[in-house]
Amino acid sequence: MGGAGDACMPSWATPRTVGPKSCSRSSPREKHMGQLTRRAVLAGALATPFVARAEDWPAGQMKFIIPFPAGGTLDAIARLVQPGLQQRLGTTIIIENRPGAAGSIGAAAVAKSPPDGRTWLFVFDTHATNPVTQPSLPYNSETDLDPVMLVGTAPNIIACQPSRPYQTLAELIAASKAKQGGFAFASAGTASLGHLTMLLLAKRSGAQWSHVAYKGAAPAVNDAIAGHIDLIIAATTVLNSQIDAKLLRPLAQTGATRHPTLPDVPTLAESGFPDLVATPWWGLYAPGKTPKQIIARFNTEMRAVLKDASVTGRINAMGLTVAASDPDYMRNFYAEQAHIWGQVVRDNGLQAEGG
Repeated sequence: MGGAGDACMPSWATPRTVGPKSCSRSSPREKHMGQLTRRAVLAGALATPFVARAEDWPAGQMKFIIPFPAGGTLDAIARLVQPGLQQRLGTTIIIENRPGAAGSIGAAAVAKSPPDGRTWLFVFDTHATNPVTQPSLPYNSETDLDPVMLVGTAPNIIACQPSRPYQTLAELIAASKAKQGGFAFASAGTASLGHLTMLLLAKRSGAQWSHVAYKGAAPAVNDAIAGHIDLIIAATTVLNSQIDAKLLRPLAQTGATRHPTLPDVPTLAESGFPDLVATPWWGLYAPGKTPKQIIARFNTEMRAVLKDASVTGRINAMGLTVAASDPDYMRNFYAEQAHIWGQVVRDNGLQAEGG
């Protein structure tokens, strides 16, 4: 193809080719424009590698590992953010449930995955106590997994079947002391934050109750509604709909302040236990040694999706408050939670089932 158009290109564009003489007689304005164009191209050439690194994203599908059964809160959050993240990152995201051992089976799978930005782990608050209840974990929580974000928090609720006579936490505690053998309470599992909170509450109040660990929230809620168990402790994300339907009566919540979805339910502090705060949490991790720029990019896009009004509204309706933190905050938050609740586990000699 060639032709006069190519022959008249500025000499810097074809440095080893000398154009015809007719092309060398440029006007001052043409020379100035040529210089500007050359500077622009050179600037673009220098900037391109940096732009590519900033915008580059690992090729291929991404995977969210949910270490609990489908239908739970983690699963719901993952499916809420999936469409927006796919659009923002230009990739397909597969959601894979790998339940078992209080979330440690799924966590182990991610810890062993390549740190290439294609595998991500959602975790629940048991992630902070698993290293204590399961001393033979096949991974190190602090070195084999990198924190990405504290996704959100929500208080636990202590609730009972509405036909029960007690209307407040104080009445519940008094009734448990008066009943031979005390009360039985349901939680999401051994060393869950609900279980540990009730242990501390019993120690500080003298309440008499025993723990019944359920494999999942649904059967625990069903038994509490039916009155087969005296009380239940579970997050707002689990109990709000049952409370709204008057199927369960809330007695106290475990957050530092009253939750917006349950403004009439007092906190443990308001109920006489000022130093007792326990907040279930949901987090996001990557395989250890994932490049910081990949984690930073994913954190940025995840924040944007979580703060989209439609997503935030649906998450808040679940009873969960969006945190959308940075990685450093998540790292420090995890360390604090592991220290506080790990000690409660040790003090009570708890081990995971089969541990």
